[in-house]
This record gives sequence, structure tokens and C-alpha cells, in this order.
Amino acid sequence: MGLFFKKRVIAVIFIVAALGAGLFVFIALRDGNKPAEPAGVKNLAPERKVIGLSVEGREIEAYKYNNNGETHLAFVGGIHGGYEWNSVLLAYKFMDYLGANPESVPESLTVTVIPSANPDGVYKVIGKEGRFTIADVSNDKPTEPGRFNVHMVDLNRNFDCKWKLNGVWRGETVSAGTGPFSEPEAKAIRNFVLENNPDAVVFWHSQANAVYASECENGILPETLEIMSAYSRASGYPSIKSFDHYEITGDAEGWLASINIPAITVELQTHETIEWEKNLAGVKALFEYYGKAIGD
Repeated sequence: MGLFFKKRVIAVIFIVAALGAGLFVFIALRDGNKPAEPAGVKNLAPERKVIGLSVEGREIEAYKYNNNGETHLAFVGGIHGGYEWNSVLLAYKFMDYLGANPESVPESLTVTVIPSANPDGVYKVIGKEGRFTIADVSNDKPTEPGRFNVHMVDLNRNFDCKWKLNGVWRGETVSAGTGPFSEPEAKAIRNFVLENNPDAVVFWHSQANAVYASECENGILPETLEIMSAYSRASGYPSIKSFDHYEITGDAEGWLASINIPAITVELQTHETIEWEKNLAGVKALFEYYGKAIGD
């Protein structure tokens, strides 16, 4: 009987301890304290931050993945709004890929995606707030006005690299704002860069079907040429050192070059396609350049 009694006491203590542990976990979860993730498991959810507001008050979002990487790569879509809506869709596709494949980001890298740098321009063409799909795109809406912000400023002429009051686009005069960074959307990109100091930035545009290096008064940074070539070789887009069809002033990529941050412009082939496999190959080439990628 003594042995039986001891076993029952031990069993009761075990049950009470288990219930107590369960109650502790319940209280912790109720208070918003999640248990620590197992070692070696990456968090699938990015860190979201609003880096600024558009003229009409729409949020300009930045999504940061693997925040502990010592090297920081940033990708920006949609600086020309609805005129280049496919660059925004490409950014969203990339975000979905990173969420589903966190192991693809090397441990040494932090990756930030700013999917829509001109949300008012996107809304003007798409007519939908926030994220959209190809099904939301209508062919009966004019796209060219969606290139500019609500002040009718070409945001990629509003940065502080050889800025002029009037910029040029396809041989025509466009407004570059009242001064460098006069527009809130350009300020948002500037502030993000100055606060985070990324090691390199990729801008997605359309439709010149090429990868361009960035430059300002001091020319092209050597590292810019290297990442331009890496993205070009992997993706199949031709690499072009300098855009010479017409004068470019006040562009975001040039401003980054002026503060010694390598930047490239990836131009999709059309205004309607995202050419996902080509761009994924280009992104992976940059991952390999800046840090050894893991997995597929």
C-alpha cells in the first residue's frame, strides 16, 4: 500500500505541474508574449514600417526581411506609379517569394522592399487602395498621368543629383518640383536611405528592357558596375552603363551614386509583364554577390 500511495502522489504532482505549465503558457500568450522560436528557424513575417505619406496621404511602406544581416539590400518599385504598375506587382511577387522562402535570404543580408514609391500615381490608374492584382488593371484608363504624383511632378526628377527645375522625359519637359526633395514621396525615399544606409539599391522600372548603372557628377561607382553586370548576366537583360537617349536630371539612382551608394535601374521589357523568372535570377545573383544564398 505504501508503494501504491507514493506512485499516486507522484502522478498527482506531475499532473499539477503540467497544468501549471499550461496555465503559464496561456497567460504568456494572453499577454502577447510568444514563446521563443526554435533555433535556426527564420521568422516568415517582415518588419513593416511606414516611411512616409504621399501627397494624398497614402502610406509608403517598407518591408524588412532578416533584420539582423550586416549587409543591407533595398528594392524599390513604382516610383512612376500607375504608368509602371507592373514594377509594383513585381515587388509584391518578390515579397511573396521571400515570405514563402525565407531560407533564400543569406544570413548576412537584410532585405528591404518598398513596393510602391508613388501610391497616388498607382491609385490614379488602378483605382484601388493598397495591394492589387493583374485583374484590377483596366485597359481603358490613361496611364501616363499616373507616372507623376498629384502635384504633376515626375518623382524621378526630384532628387538631388544635377537637379533642374524642369526635367526631361522622352524628349518632353516635365516638372521636377520646386527643388530637390520638394515632394513627400521623394523625401520618404531620402529619409529611408539616410536612416538605414543600404549597401545597394535596385529600382524596378519599365519598359526599356535593360539594366542601367547609376551615376552623378563623380561618375559610376565600381561596385555599381559589378552588380549591374551580375544582375544582367543572370537575368538576360542587356547591361547599359549610361542612359544617353535624353538628359536625365534629379533621378533617385543618381542621387544615391552622389552619396556613394551603388544603385541600378532594372527596366522590364513591357508595361504589362513582371518577367518573374528573369528577375528572380537577377536577385539571386545579387544575393550571391553580397552573401552566400541558402536553398532555392
